[in-house]
Amino acid sequence: MSELSPMTGHSQMASAISDRAFTRIVSIAAREAGIVLAESKVSMVKSRLSRRLRTLDIPSFDAYLDFLEATNDKQEMENFISALTTNVSHFFREHHHFDYLRTHILPHLRKKLAAGGKARIWSAGCSNGQEPYSIAMTILKEAPDLAKMDFKILATDIDPEVLVRAKSAQYFGSLTTGLTDATIKAFCTASEQQAETALILKPEVRNMVAFRQLNLHAEWPMKGKFDAIFCRNVVIYFDEEAQSQLFRRFAAILEPGGWLMLGHSERLSESTTPLFVNTGVTTYQTIQNTQFLSPGETQVKEGTV
Repeated sequence: MSELSPMTGHSQMASAISDRAFTRIVSIAAREAGIVLAESKVSMVKSRLSRRLRTLDIPSFDAYLDFLEATNDKQEMENFISALTTNVSHFFREHHHFDYLRTHILPHLRKKLAAGGKARIWSAGCSNGQEPYSIAMTILKEAPDLAKMDFKILATDIDPEVLVRAKSAQYFGSLTTGLTDATIKAFCTASEQQAETALILKPEVRNMVAFRQLNLHAEWPMKGKFDAIFCRNVVIYFDEEAQSQLFRRFAAILEPGGWLMLGHSERLSESTTPLFVNTGVTTYQTIQNTQFLSPGETQVKEGTV
């Protein structure tokens, strides 16, 4: 057995993260997912990664990081990122964006689809799926005929565990926050599961959304452009340079005049404001169709959505 392999038995877990270990954690998180961890997050990091140490029966954070980096274990790297990622969301969060979708974006998409075009919306950082499903329900409620046309919603997240939950389209307890009685009646069925009531989204909602695992800082396999991108409460975890690169890539993959929605505490970086015009609360529209990527940045690769 390698000295870096998970140990058998029940080793005593470390009670603290050394400065060296935390520095390594910060470096790996930034390198692999663009996540910025401040020193104030030490307790949170310790709590979340301690679960990985217990699962692997590794006695210290330094030993865990040695194992993580030496083995190049893709699955464990995903577990590492997943442990550090906060997945908090609810249906129709920041409702003004869905009002804007209904009043401004859907009329544009209706004309585009009626002329034989296609429509694409991207939920980037979709967490448990409430956001893309809220987009789907808004469309089905306001313009159900569009769902029968060439209209797709792509939902991506770096965390494979939350994508499993999102694909199931089953929500319990606090995860159903934001669903009104009328919305539940129109788009959900109820099921009793282990003494809990699960709300299960109907097929017409689920069928509008395609889920994929994606690291926003890696290459994007999508082909074609999007009419709107929802990337809300995601970039707050990135530093300014990573945010600016991401905003430029969003601008490049949006249709001319396409929309970008950010979270309530997020704003465009100064270097990317010339690429968009502010058209609503944390809602931005691309100004022109030009080359937005700076030298050395990853180009969009062909693939499928």
